[in-house]
Amino acid sequence: MSEPIRAGFEDESKKPAWHDRRPVRVLLLGNSQRANVPAEAERLRPLIEKHAEIVLSDFEQRHDLRGVDADFAVVLGGDGSILHAVKQLDANQIPVLGVNLGKLGFLAALSPSQFADVFPSVCAGDCRIVDHLMLACTIFRHATLLHHCLGLNEMAILGGAPFTMIDIDLYIDSVLATTYSCDGLIISTPVGSTAHNLSAGGPILRKSMAAFVISPISPHTLTVRPVVDRADRIYEVVVQNPHPAVSVVVDGHVVSDLTPDDRVRVCQADPHFRMIEVGDQNYYRTLREKLGWRGHIRR
Repeated sequence: MSEPIRAGFEDESKKPAWHDRRPVRVLLLGNSQRANVPAEAERLRPLIEKHAEIVLSDFEQRHDLRGVDADFAVVLGGDGSILHAVKQLDANQIPVLGVNLGKLGFLAALSPSQFADVFPSVCAGDCRIVDHLMLACTIFRHATLLHHCLGLNEMAILGGAPFTMIDIDLYIDSVLATTYSCDGLIISTPVGSTAHNLSAGGPILRKSMAAFVISPISPHTLTVRPVVDRADRIYEVVVQNPHPAVSVVVDGHVVSDLTPDDRVRVCQADPHFRMIEVGDQNYYRTLREKLGWRGHIRR
């Protein structure tokens, strides 16, 4: 059984803007395709409506949330549901309170029972809002802008069939850093460092850091290792002679395929992902519990 999460540690000066507003305005978001989300939403709705006004519910993940006026969003599901909510919010990054109905839940950290305990306190402003770095990905063909999107986890260059090695030039602040011969390349935020980057052998970054991780996937040269660099630099990627299946993927969504004339630019985004944290939530505790870290051999 999980431990209860306590609220009530922030002083008045650090309370969010809605702490003296009644009613608090919230979005209720999730994915109806997940079997337990609709039922849990109906179960929690009376509690939410007791303390807040639900200005919009979206379980089809279709609404454009860029112009919606709300104090924060309650997202039911897993980290994938939060990533989709971030995509829908785009530049309108209001704070997010995640309720974990999935498996790991790095971002959606609260269980439904914990949510029921702390939601009244969150509505009263008894919580903290932690800003996290996001990335802006733009794709140019010569001087023409083809695509622009925001990402919370990572931008990845991925190849498909015929699954041959690809050569990727990496430029940092317009200077050639190196050419990777590899299966793909990941440029990850600190939040995304525990996602695809970690699976590819990249390091874990504390979520509050202003940095990116550059991780090649299965590089041909064994001395090539992931690199951590500052977030205020401009990272550009050019794929030499990409086959038709090579594509740009941001947070699991295919943005575009690539030609040799395309340049993919990644930089720090203006909006930040704003996560609501309560009580004794702790970064290393999350890593320990979610990743199954053990500092000793269990007997």
